Amino acid sequence: MSIPSSGSGRTICGSASSASMPTNMSGTKASGNSGAASSRASPCRRDHRGRKSMSLQIEPVGADYVAKIRGVDLSKPLDPATVEAIIKASDHYAVLVFHDQPLTDEQLVAFGATFGPLDVGLQEKLMKKVQDRYASAAISDISNVDAASGDVADRRHKQAVMNVGNRFWHSDSSYDRHPYRYSILTAKTAASKGGATEYADLRAAYDALDDDTKALIADRTATFYSHFTRQWLGIEDRPEDRRVFPPVRWPMVRTHPGSGRKVLWCDSKVCEISGMSIPEGRALAHELIEHIGQRERVYAHVWQPNDVVMYDNRSVLHRGRRFDMSERREMRRVATVDDSTALGEAPLSAATPAELLAAQ
Repeated sequence: MSIPSSGSGRTICGSASSASMPTNMSGTKASGNSGAASSRASPCRRDHRGRKSMSLQIEPVGADYVAKIRGVDLSKPLDPATVEAIIKASDHYAVLVFHDQPLTDEQLVAFGATFGPLDVGLQEKLMKKVQDRYASAAISDISNVDAASGDVADRRHKQAVMNVGNRFWHSDSSYDRHPYRYSILTAKTAASKGGATEYADLRAAYDALDDDTKALIADRTATFYSHFTRQWLGIEDRPEDRRVFPPVRWPMVRTHPGSGRKVLWCDSKVCEISGMSIPEGRALAHELIEHIGQRERVYAHVWQPNDVVMYDNRSVLHRGRRFDMSERREMRRVATVDDSTALGEAPLSAATPAELLAAQ
């Protein structure tokens, strides 16, 4: 099956075999599926249990890395051919938009688990159980709702403060030894104005780097730390936080196994870059993030209730946009854990401005 890179939407079907998950995201080039599109849509086939595969209509949305997906009901179990077709589409487009998918929490969890093991317990680690609105620990609360009262949270509430941190460009769980592969975000209640989620293509960002910058970062690693951006929000960096999510190192240039394309791996969690002083490394990280977020490489998704967006964290960064925080906005997310592993934990030489000044 080939994935169209441009033009109008078309119907595709995956093979009848079981869905194959992408391999580890290493520095070696893997075979991709980004070749030229077939002149005809692949016919639907039946899987080994005789069920007819769902037909997927893939409609590119402006950018070459975003597509709307139609012809599938996410509330129902998916056959292997449909799962494989979605994975292949994600390898190419990275951001898949499904409209009009009113999922229960159980259905959201079941859909996410179709694509790999789900991360559980993140809400507990980050929020210390101040938010516990869902029966499944696999669901992360990306809302501005106070779990205790059910009302819109005060802007000083921890839930509201944490959500402000989502306005920085990031890849979900980039700071973890085992980060996320796919995140699946759904809107229950959307803001009437603002509150879009923007996605930026890391593959196109790498391709657009000049040769000098590519050479500069080719063999460098970046240290990602979960609480780095939270310090900007005035949240104290405590030793126990570093024990829960110790800083980790990643290569700054990675290769996506499904597409074979190189990726510029840098987000707002980067606090150090190998071979550079703290100020120099942070300045470079800021420069690269500005480059990634250039408007021609950004898609803004304006949420409608029951939208589902599935995005590949290995290929895109994302960020939330401002909205009236006195207005209710309810989002829920599940995420699969990738099989890639960070290069190792990295002690921070200077994580805060105070530590940086003290070291001089």
